[in-house]
Amino acid sequence: MDKKRFEGKVLGVFSANKNSKGLPRPAVEKLVLKEGYGIENDKFAGDNLNNTVMIIGKKSYDMAKDEEIELKGGSYGENVLLEMDPHELHIGDKIQINDAIIEITQKCSVCDHLAVFGSKLPKVIRKKRGLYCKIIKSGTISIDSVFSLMSV
Repeated sequence: MDKKRFEGKVLGVFSANKNSKGLPRPAVEKLVLKEGYGIENDKFAGDNLNNTVMIIGKKSYDMAKDEEIELKGGSYGENVLLEMDPHELHIGDKIQINDAIIEITQKCSVCDHLAVFGSKLPKVIRKKRGLYCKIIKSGTISIDSVFSLMSV
């Protein structure tokens, strides 16, 4: 993948509020990212600052659909659904979304609890479950926000 072409729009934003349990994560109007804290009103804010934001691409949903597994946004536990597949990027790469900047810190492992959506899903999605990121610069993200890979 040509990293210079890694740009596009946000297709969905999701957050686990204090009352939500399990998956899918509830869709929200916007995410307010706060450097050194996490996602405002998210029940995981402040826990592990290196894994504050999880991103995933539409391709991961397409892979499930190809196996006749229909999923709603937020089913993988992501916070941000991108129209491009971020899995070709590397740990340390930075993505700007509106005025927010996030940095990829690790690949997300596949959890067996995803099998509730279909027994084949954990195997199908093995290398495309998502990427964890830390917040480098605070900002707000919503559907149709524009993202791009920052120059390295």
